[in-house]
Amino acid sequence: MNVLTDPHARLVIGHRGNPAHAPENTLESFAQAVSLGVDALELDVRLTRDRVPVVIHDPTLARTTNRSAAVADLMLDEIRRADAGAWFSPDSGASFPYRGRGLTVPTFAEVLAAFPRMPLLIEVKVPEAALPIGAAIAGANAADRCVVASMQGSAVAPLRPSFRTGASAGEVARLLGLIVRGRVATTLPYDALCIPPWYYGLPLPVGALARAARPAGVVTHVWTIDDAATAKRLWREGVQGIVTNDPAPILEARVELRF
Repeated sequence: MNVLTDPHARLVIGHRGNPAHAPENTLESFAQAVSLGVDALELDVRLTRDRVPVVIHDPTLARTTNRSAAVADLMLDEIRRADAGAWFSPDSGASFPYRGRGLTVPTFAEVLAAFPRMPLLIEVKVPEAALPIGAAIAGANAADRCVVASMQGSAVAPLRPSFRTGASAGEVARLLGLIVRGRVATTLPYDALCIPPWYYGLPLPVGALARAARPAGVVTHVWTIDDAATAKRLWREGVQGIVTNDPAPILEARVELRF
């Protein structure tokens, strides 16, 4: 079974790796998270101008690299020249320990190859990346360790039913509607709820959503949780995965709960 869809699992998932301590969505950040003992990695995927899936959250390179162009406007070889460690600072700008150390924006295929047994929770940032992501997963024989999610329904629909997918924002809203009407969902078109505790300033009833999804065999992963007490509460409420920027204290919190 894919651990990311195991209803009995209590997972710690590295959000973009270990970004509290290393540049997000880089091989270095992912490697640190794996060395800490996370159960899975979460990452974001966009598409280059030459239609290569690359692992980066923002639509531009500006926040995380020394370049500022849009990802969709650049060829892969141009993106590779960006310094993905340029702006990471653990001390509010006093130092930049990863600047100039050769960190790059990785391709999705490189992440699949670098961590061949690690489960991956994949956020599709643009719908046009869906099919190239699916092709990369299939090419790496990695379907049994991946869940592909997006808030956009058009980004996950092309991947169903071939791959395990997360619920879109519209599907989460429909599940909320069932809860309000006191109805139970016994079948759902997705495998996981990948949700935040707050959405556009409004609180989501995470525990109620997790309980409503469970009869349909759907698991719940919550992002982004860096507080140990909150992680413990969510696990007690029936959430499976805690997606965190700082895995080490969340891993310690799980040990304290003695699952």
